[in-house]
Amino acid sequence: MKGVFIQMMQEEKKIIKSPHNLIMEERRTLTTTGVSEVLSFDEETVVVLTDMGELTVKGYGLHVNRIDVDQGELCIEGEICSFSYAEEVKPRSIISRIFR
Repeated sequence: MKGVFIQMMQEEKKIIKSPHNLIMEERRTLTTTGVSEVLSFDEETVVVLTDMGELTVKGYGLHVNRIDVDQGELCIEGEICSFSYAEEVKPRSIISRIFR
């Protein structure tokens, strides 16, 4: 019975997502919440995993000014040119693959 309760708590934990917000100030500072992991970063690209999907920030002279994965907060500074979310790849059925 204890194992079932623990499994239910783990499933419930997956459902609960922290709020995800983006705040950009003058294309020089981007603050985001809901960050669960920083996947990669350099001076031109920062890739993070958020509760809403993989977020890619592109620009010049980018650096991670502040990160708090426990709180899910990240602040990036530099010349921000764009940010985008990766589309989720949905598995296709074999029928849709045959008849495309």
